Amino acid sequence: MALHFELVTPAKLVRSEEVHMVVVPGAEGEFGVLEGHAPFMSTMRDGPVNIYTSANAQPETIMIEGGFAEVNEKGLTVLAEKIDE
Repeated sequence: MALHFELVTPAKLVRSEEVHMVVVPGAEGEFGVLEGHAPFMSTMRDGPVNIYTSANAQPETIMIEGGFAEVNEKGLTVLAEKIDE
């Protein structure tokens, strides 16, 4: 089982893949999302998005600046204002 994850900026779709878990820098604290997470939406603060491709994997980190995160039945979408590439 996997979580569908998309990372989007105003300029482009940065990532679209199946992952194990993503930890997002929410405005009120970090939160982790696994497949089957309850639907919700949150604003994000500047910080790292940690992407775990499998249960035992080391995370890949992408720094973002602001935005929104939405979890729904399709997965997690992170709409970042900007990412550090």
